[in-house]
Amino acid sequence: MDPVDETPWWEGLPYATEVVSFVPGEGSGFGEQAMPEVVLGPPQGKGDRAASLDVLSLGDGGEIVLGFGDQTIVDGPGPDFVVFENAFYADGDPEQIFAELGQVAVSEDGETWVSFACDFTPDDAPPYTGCAGWTPTREYDALEHPTLSLEISGGDGFDLADAGLSQARYVRIKDLWGVGATPSQGFDLDAVGILNAE
Repeated sequence: MDPVDETPWWEGLPYATEVVSFVPGEGSGFGEQAMPEVVLGPPQGKGDRAASLDVLSLGDGGEIVLGFGDQTIVDGPGPDFVVFENAFYADGDPEQIFAELGQVAVSEDGETWVSFACDFTPDDAPPYTGCAGWTPTREYDALEHPTLSLEISGGDGFDLADAGLSQARYVRIKDLWGVGATPSQGFDLDAVGILNAE
């Protein structure tokens, strides 16, 4: 018999390639049966009006660390990487965002971390600057757009300069919102992509 080719269709595209660690929080569970593939490769966005179900719910306070294989996020013009959650606009109204926020941190070695400032209270209105989980993910063909841009993909962009780093190999996301019911409580991670890569 010929060996089964387990190479993902998105290999070589600028997305996370490995789950380094996952510590689920209370109320997690949705998407865990599809780990790790559910958070690797491109997102499965549904646009401004709908939420993707191709996600991993982190649970209340849960956190995940993703790696990028041979690819390195580098500080370039504008945002350097993008985090995709399944946020959407209720009734298509950008003033009514269904958001589940997470704090993002980056590391060069997987041991020393620098977090992006994500300061908010549950009563705050968007924008939630420095946080992930509040910008819808657009529908797009990852093969037709092998170079990412926020205009095409949506999602929440992050600039390494804001963390004082010139490069990073790992991204950590920790749920801050804690909303929802078991098994889909907390931040729902779809994917992480690189905007400026080396």
